Parts: sequence; structure tokens; C-alpha cells
Amino acid sequence: MSRSVLVTGGNRGIGLAIARAFADAGDKVALTYRSGEPPEGFLAVKCDITEPEQVEQAYKEIEEKQGPVEVLVANAGITRDQLLLRMSEEDFASVLETNLTGTFRVVKRASRGMLRARRGRIVLISSVVGLLGSAGQANYAASKAGLVGFARSLARELGSRNITCNVVAPGFVDTDMTKVLSEEQREGIVQQVPLGRYARPEEIASSVRFLASEEAAYITGAVIPVDGGLGMGH
Repeated sequence: MSRSVLVTGGNRGIGLAIARAFADAGDKVALTYRSGEPPEGFLAVKCDITEPEQVEQAYKEIEEKQGPVEVLVANAGITRDQLLLRMSEEDFASVLETNLTGTFRVVKRASRGMLRARRGRIVLISSVVGLLGSAGQANYAASKAGLVGFARSLARELGSRNITCNVVAPGFVDTDMTKVLSEEQREGIVQQVPLGRYARPEEIASSVRFLASEEAAYITGAVIPVDGGLGMGH
């Protein structure tokens, strides 16, 4: 049965792979993007999740064109890497505002329809960095760790209405975001990964699609690492 799916930040990288995975399974897929040209084949809605009015307008358009959101994948996020003593208030606040508060906004709005329907799937995209920590990424790690507490609180709050809320924590994934690293940096990262390679975006997407499936109906409040073993033990 085709569902109404929304993937935030779905115009490239992991988000686009997730959107394609749901579309390939026959779902109706909307995605939000903030800049650039959106990919074809999806209901693409321009939306900055740091702006509450834009979030509300995006949901109205999606609901009109493909129905209330039944599966939400909160993927949109940014980085502003800097060592702590050089990190500005703006560097810290902007990352929290997008990655954590922005996720709060899109989840809150989606939950309205899910509570009415008494069913839903929410998947938040965190990061191995939120579990392990990473020098120069205190803001990013804090925002991604915050998603775990947020998801587990929602799992308890919404579970009685047949709404699950889970977290996928990718490791290092071969995307535009990691391509900017030098060859030396990339090699250093791979050496820490037991599987000895970067993930493909499609491997993250498979885990997300599973958590949104009927097979995962009894999984909620979970943190699923897809990191090649990098963060094991966390």
C-alpha cells in the first residue's frame, strides 16, 4: 500500500538515497530542500526548517498533493566545524537550530496527522559522531546526540498510538560532505572503521526503509548504527 512519505533535506546525499528507496518501494515521496535544484520524480518543496512558517506551508502543500505524512524521515542537517575556543555563538546556535530544533518542528507537525490516524513511522538521522564525539564538532555532536533523547521521549509518548520513533546513526558515508576531506583525512578515517571502507548512501537508506516497514512494527526508541563498526559499544 502506497504511503505518504516526507524526507527532509532529501535533495542530495543520504537524503536523496532515502527518498529513492521509498519511491522504488512504491511510496509517494515528498522531499524538502533549502537551495539548489531539486531532483526530478519527487514532490519537491522548498523549505528552511529553521523557519516555522515555511515548515507549516510545506506540510500544507504535501497534505494537499499526497495526503497526510505517514512516514517522516528527519534528515536535514548542517555542519559548522570549529575547535571549541574558536567556535562562535553563531556556529554553535545555527547547528543546534537546524539539526535539533528544526527536527523538533518537522516531527511535531507530522505527529498531528499520525495521532489522528493512530499510526506512523518517524526516523531521525543522527550520526556516529553524536555517540563517539569528534574534536572540532562539539556543536554537531551535541545536536546529533540530542536527537537520541528526543526520539526516545517520543517513543514513550506516542507509542500507545501505534507511532514508532527510531534513530539511524550513520558512520562515514561517501557523499559530497565527505568528499571535501583530503585523501590523508579519508585514509585516517577508514583505518578506524572495522569494515575498512565508507558506507554507500544506499546502505543507510535500507536501514531507514526497514524501520518504516511493517516488519519493524515492534521496534521503537532504538538507535541503529550503520557505521561499519566504528562506534560499537555506544
